[in-house]
Amino acid sequence: MRFLFIAASVAALGLSLTACNLVFKLPTRQGNVIEQKQLDQLKLGLTREQVTYLMGTPVAASPFRNDRWDYVGYYKSPRGQLSTRTVTLFFEQDLLSRMEGVAALSTADAVPKTPDATAIYKQQKKEKNEDARAEDPKESGVIITDSSNSP
Repeated sequence: MRFLFIAASVAALGLSLTACNLVFKLPTRQGNVIEQKQLDQLKLGLTREQVTYLMGTPVAASPFRNDRWDYVGYYKSPRGQLSTRTVTLFFEQDLLSRMEGVAALSTADAVPKTPDATAIYKQQKKEKNEDARAEDPKESGVIITDSSNSP
């Protein structure tokens, strides 16, 4: 009987903690980190070594098709916002000849496809400051007097 009571208590405690959303979720980043400042430096005619220096090793490079490199980036924020980005680079005679998916993101996108580490740090700092402000009691400086006592 005690075992059943302890098991039920632990289950109830676990449910109450998850219901309060106290469980911290880490951001998930998979594949390549693709930043627009890296893509802006890509130019037609670069060698494979120069592209690797700028972008890193591609996630998908087929041994059967040596003229195509695919960079795939996936990011899921702790709040559940999902974003992906794919950049495909084509080579002819070991020189960059064509690029797909390199265009800058439109401002209509609410979530950046792959935010850089600085943007993530700034967002976390901003959320922390907002939480701290919400917890602090604020004094408005306004004194409310009882108007029923006045003549």
